[in-house]
Amino acid sequence: MGRTSAAMAVFLFLLLSLFSILQLVSSSPEIRVLSAERRIDVTAPITRVFLTLKVENAGTSEVSEVLLAFPPTEAEHLAILKASVAEGKRKKKTYVPLSVNPSESPDAPNGARLYSVSLRSPLKSGEATTVEAFYVLTHLLEPFPAEISQSEAQLVYYRDSATLLSPYHIVEQITSIKTPSNKVESFTSVDPTSRVGSELRYGPYHDHGPYSYSPVIVHFENNNPFAVVEELVREIEISHWGSLQIRDHYKLKHAGARHKGVFSRLEYQFKQSISGVASFRHLLTKLPPRVHSVYYRDEIGNISSSHLRIDSHKSELEIEPRYPLFGGWKATFTIGYGLPLQDFLFESHDGRRYLNFSFGCPLIETMVDDLTVKVILPEGSRNPTAAVPFPVDQHLETTYSYLDVVGRTTVVLQKRNVVPEHNIPFQVYYDFNPIFMLAEPLMLISAVFLFFVACITYVHVDLSIGKSS
Repeated sequence: MGRTSAAMAVFLFLLLSLFSILQLVSSSPEIRVLSAERRIDVTAPITRVFLTLKVENAGTSEVSEVLLAFPPTEAEHLAILKASVAEGKRKKKTYVPLSVNPSESPDAPNGARLYSVSLRSPLKSGEATTVEAFYVLTHLLEPFPAEISQSEAQLVYYRDSATLLSPYHIVEQITSIKTPSNKVESFTSVDPTSRVGSELRYGPYHDHGPYSYSPVIVHFENNNPFAVVEELVREIEISHWGSLQIRDHYKLKHAGARHKGVFSRLEYQFKQSISGVASFRHLLTKLPPRVHSVYYRDEIGNISSSHLRIDSHKSELEIEPRYPLFGGWKATFTIGYGLPLQDFLFESHDGRRYLNFSFGCPLIETMVDDLTVKVILPEGSRNPTAAVPFPVDQHLETTYSYLDVVGRTTVVLQKRNVVPEHNIPFQVYYDFNPIFMLAEPLMLISAVFLFFVACITYVHVDLSIGKSS
């Protein structure tokens, strides 16, 4: 009986061991990365990363997706992620966009988040392809020291890994970090590491396993304007009488190192090369062509310190706040303008009208924490739908304006963590009966008619209480 129990225990142990080995083999990734090149650009407050992966199917079955991994700190600040695959050679090479979606993976270590890149065609066993990825990160640069005086330059920390975080085995990889200038205070060295001018180069590294991570810190000077729009409310009002009115309400903040000490206007004015190098006194706004009736104001009134340049292809508005912005300082203002309706409102093949306009913030190199776009449709519009090329929160509300009776249907689009790469067209479709265009003129005509009737009645009616002689 004892020998039988021992034999049974050994058999169960071998069975469990075999099951664990089979599970490990079946769960091992079928893809390996032959080469990985990551180019990180931190010359601006917004971090941009270009990633090139040459992947090979090392398994026996076909593979239809490639996973990209991000540490939790980067995933929280990920603004946009795009992927593409190159087709053709040299001058005939074209990049075909690929679908990217979040992927659930409870087995990812240390809270890493995965995104799935769907390949155009399944990758057969032994085949290889090159995937290009581009993503933008916000609020990754940390000012250090956190407070600086008016005459000090701004230094920031950038934290990342010398090796690419990936769920696959990487045969060879290189990471390069480009800073605004060669003024680098310090950086973590992970051999081999080299520095040429304003670029740091980590690697090449060979044969790193899945989820390898080598933390690095780069401390460098970055005096570019850390302009962050904490809240932007954009109102786009459509009038079928030939006008498109735009109103942008900004809450702007300098998100760099906070200013300490006393601000000297005299020193700032006469020592511009060394005083307030981390501040900014003007911003550039890109507006559509053929813009008219431009205004720039705040709560006090109109701000005259602006310059508008218009040509046939674009319009540029350079604005200056009432005071230069240092770290931690804020400003609120409104920019409004008009546009010809025929440049942005069209009719679809099924008879529906649609607005084609640019999403995002028109300020150059500016990130937006919270963006709200309100498309105010003409009164009488029905069945509005919005087509936006990326996920947004949307709902409907009613806006009342002059001479409105039932109010105007308003399509509200909301998105957080918006960057310049989001400045791409979106569409709002709706049904509209042209008879509603007569509502406001008829109301005005009726009001004038009733006014004259009241005047005539008042003149001809005798309201006295005495007897007529």
